Order: sequence, then C-alpha cells, then structure tokens
Amino acid sequence: MQPSTPSVSVVMPVYNGANALSTAVDSILAQTFTDFEFIIVDDGSTDSTLKIIQEYIAHDERVRGFTIPHSGVATAANAGLSKVRARLIARMDADDYSLPERLNQQVAYLHGHPEIGLVGTRVTFGGDRNTAGGYARYVDWTNTLLTPDDISIRRFQEAPFAHPSTMYRTELIERFGGYKTGNLPEDYELWLRWMSLGVKAAKLPQELVVWNDPPNRLSRIGEQCSVDNFYKMKSPYLADWLHNNVAPDKKIYIIGAGKSSRQRALLLEQYGVVISGWIDVDPKKIGNVVHGKRVTGRETLEQENCFAVAYLAGHDANEQLEEFMQAKGFTLGTDYILAS
Repeated sequence: MQPSTPSVSVVMPVYNGANALSTAVDSILAQTFTDFEFIIVDDGSTDSTLKIIQEYIAHDERVRGFTIPHSGVATAANAGLSKVRARLIARMDADDYSLPERLNQQVAYLHGHPEIGLVGTRVTFGGDRNTAGGYARYVDWTNTLLTPDDISIRRFQEAPFAHPSTMYRTELIERFGGYKTGNLPEDYELWLRWMSLGVKAAKLPQELVVWNDPPNRLSRIGEQCSVDNFYKMKSPYLADWLHNNVAPDKKIYIIGAGKSSRQRALLLEQYGVVISGWIDVDPKKIGNVVHGKRVTGRETLEQENCFAVAYLAGHDANEQLEEFMQAKGFTLGTDYILAS
C-alpha cells in the first residue's frame, strides 16, 4: 500500500551536526501540524550524524533520511528537494529550532494567500548579543521586513530571510530551479532569482524559529558566504532591477565613494549599467575623479535627473541616508535603492 501524500515536505541537510541535530529534529516532530514528511540529508558526515538519523527513521515513519558523499549544503539541499512528495516545502537547518506552531501557521498563510510563493517567519536570535552584535542587528533587521513590498524593495541590502524559517511552493522549484552550487550564498541567490522572476514573498509576524549562531555556522566560515561573493552574486540581479525600474533618461549615481563601495558598484558595469558619478559627504573626496567619474556632494541628487544606488557600510549609515532622503522628498525604489 502506497503511503498517502503529505501536505508538507520538510527538507534539512546536515553535515557533522550530531551535537545539535536531535534538538532540531525534535522541534519538527513536535509540530502541532502533523501531516508532513521530514527528509534529512546527511552530507557525508564523519561524526555520529547518520546514526542519529537512522534512529529517528526507526521510530517515526514521517522521517526519511539518506546520505550522499560530502558535497556542500546546496548539493545536499537539492538532493533533499529531489525526494519531496508534497506541494509545500519547509526548510530547516540542523543548528536551529522550530516552535510548535511554525508549520501550522505557514501552511495556513500559503493556503490563504495564493499569490505568495514563499513565506518566512520572524526569528529569535539564539546567539550572544554581546559577542555577536552585528549578527544580532542583522536578525533584528530581517524581522522588520514583513510585507511583499518591503521584502522586495530591500532585498538588495542583505538576505531578507533566515533560511530555516522559510516555506515555499514546490512548483517554484519545478519552474525556476533549486539551489545553485559554487562560491555563492545559495539561499540568497535563490530568493533573488525567484523574485526577479516575479515570485512574491512575505513573512509572518510571529517569531517561530530560534536562529542559533554557533561558531561553525556556514554563514560565518563558508567561502561562499564571503562579502565579495555576496556582491558578485547579487550584482546581476540588481543590474536587472535597475534596467527594468529606472527610466532611461535618468543618470545612475553611486552613493559612497570609498574603495570598497566603488569596487562593489563597478560590478554593475559588467551587466550594462552606466555609472555617471560618485556621491559622498567626505570633503576630501569631493572633486576627485575616480575611475573616470567625478565625486560630488549630495546636492547632485537635487540638481541632476538621477537615480542613486547606495553602497554604504552598516545599518546606521543606511538609516542616516534614509532620513536625509526622506527629508528631501526622495522615495525608496523611485529615486534610490539600498545595495548594502
């Protein structure tokens, strides 16, 4: 007799995650929503990960597990996606913890909002705010993005979701593909690609996942999550957005004339974006010509028919810029975009 098709497939890749794995698995098995299968992919672990998975398989028929040669998180996640039977997919990571109502709330939301393809949740930061203040501020920032419009217009700043909080429709994988492999943040790339193709994303206001911050978290140590690889990955998507949303008669100016900002912004030129100049507040930089483009002050924003792309370091700098732009009557998405 064939097993009935579940409503949700939970997919979790894991590599050498024995220390935290049971907590993550137990949090899924304790969900109030019970009509799911739990696909756990052991990415060639060398610790007791596979043994733990096998023990869960023996005691709960909803758990399906298998192992592959060590290939990285994107390949392992794709291996899990290839096994799903449900029309909804929930992602989970072995470091984290899902609260009991997580799946129930996300399933209800997607059933009630057929126009939404992907839904995340707010998350609780599970690290030490004193020693990991930057990561904690990033979590706080993601928790401010709830509506499809906010997520869409701010998606070029940073990844707008905690990956293990997401649930999406299986048809998106079928239509637009799964995770890309290589030196890139596979989750962020997936979201940017899908949104560039018209997928709408939202976030539940409840904190339904504890997003832990262990020292070996991939986003801390993985080469694919380096700052340079983030900008290389998102530049073509940002360039595509600029081509489609900025009027041809508007000049593109980059806010931020420091070396790092320039290097990141110049990646856009590989995708056909013409940069007219740099804008900065440092009087030592104003008037200089860098890469053939003059550095001017913020007055250029009012004097020129232009659109500004901001490459600034840190949320504080972006907040200060937004205060200035709003005071001048400029609108995010219409007159400027935040790209860092």
